[in-house]
Amino acid sequence: MGESLARLWPLSALLSWALAWAAWQALGPGWSGGLALLAVSLACALLHRRPWRRLWVALGLPLGLLLSQAALPAGFWLVLAVALLALYPRRLWGDAPLFLTPRGALIELSAHLQLPGAPRVLDAGCGSGAGLRALRAALPSAQLAGTEASWPLALWARWRCPWAQVRRGDMWADSWRELDLLYLFQRPETMTRVLAKARAELPPGAWLLSLDFELPGIRPHAQWPSIGRHQLFLYRAEDLN
Repeated sequence: MGESLARLWPLSALLSWALAWAAWQALGPGWSGGLALLAVSLACALLHRRPWRRLWVALGLPLGLLLSQAALPAGFWLVLAVALLALYPRRLWGDAPLFLTPRGALIELSAHLQLPGAPRVLDAGCGSGAGLRALRAALPSAQLAGTEASWPLALWARWRCPWAQVRRGDMWADSWRELDLLYLFQRPETMTRVLAKARAELPPGAWLLSLDFELPGIRPHAQWPSIGRHQLFLYRAEDLN
């Protein structure tokens, strides 16, 4: 069930909210309807594996209903929808949401990997630039670049990281053929696609660093704990085939 819902996200959240809404409507807007809404929301949330998805499913509709009771301007929801679509457009729903690399999460990278000179490093899906900042702290001599499909996030990353080359675009359309290090903080469902692209494009001698999520079926060259409950997985390009 969890794997099926992972492939359906974020449609699974919309379906969960629809079920909770139906329960609320069936029993009326009183206490019974409210309890039914919460029960259905919590039950649907538990079907999801990722904690942030559980929170989103459990609280999304109840919070939306509470906001709907407030005296908000008529165009509030339209403005909110447009802002969310600009931040996270539909074509990105299959990739990771805004996962922020914790500050200092990569600080021990130099203990596991020595890159000569000014290595070329790409943060694929750089979001707001948190990963680029962590990479700079770990590899101060690196030539850093980032790709981000969301234009508000790309602009934010450029402002936060003026020393990096941040491009608004599709990370899957990037060429990885001239990189020394590829960094990703994606999601489990995209790691198979990452592996296929890395096998086809990463040159010999290059490395792939992933925060939290392993490449399927590939043993990492090194693995170590990072800040909090995070884990880092380091792979050599030669070991991917």
